[in-house]
Amino acid sequence: MTVSPLAAWRDRLAALAPVLDVAEVPFRSQLTVRVSDPDAIAAMGATLGVLFPSAACTFTSGTGRFGDVEVLWLGPDEFLVTASPGLRVTIEEVLRGALGTVRGSVVDTSAQRTTVVLQGAQGREVLAHGCSVDLHPAAAPVGTCVQTLLARTGIVLQVTGEDTLTVLVRSSFAEYFAAWLADACTEYLAVP
Repeated sequence: MTVSPLAAWRDRLAALAPVLDVAEVPFRSQLTVRVSDPDAIAAMGATLGVLFPSAACTFTSGTGRFGDVEVLWLGPDEFLVTASPGLRVTIEEVLRGALGTVRGSVVDTSAQRTTVVLQGAQGREVLAHGCSVDLHPAAAPVGTCVQTLLARTGIVLQVTGEDTLTVLVRSSFAEYFAAWLADACTEYLAVP
């Protein structure tokens, strides 16, 4: 039986509502892609049915031949492809095939991180307590994706909606992140 990194925190995170609705989406397929060749990048996007982002600090998403897929720009030659659980082997094979003989790599990093979705009007404000990235909607509009530190924890942060943020946190730091999040929300919770 597989247990998600935040299974023990489910009730405590639910108690953060209405400040934040927090949902862990564990076991997503995650593939780190390293490639700089524009033709290979285009071929991989065509194979997935979701183009790779062309602008720094952004992500693309869509429903391709593998269902809902996101491609996050992590660096000049580094991308993270995320999809529904259980598809990583197939996607990995397809991406490697599209890479062909071009210098690059496709590595399954699914077990490295868990995904946490935060919904609520105060989500950006709560995360600002521990994050140096400017999360104001003018600086971080929907479609923004950055690697940063949040309270000494390395995360990948996506702005997936006006009031929705997605945090990819290393599984080994997930409980620390949950404890920090609960503490950061304390001042916003109604006092009985």
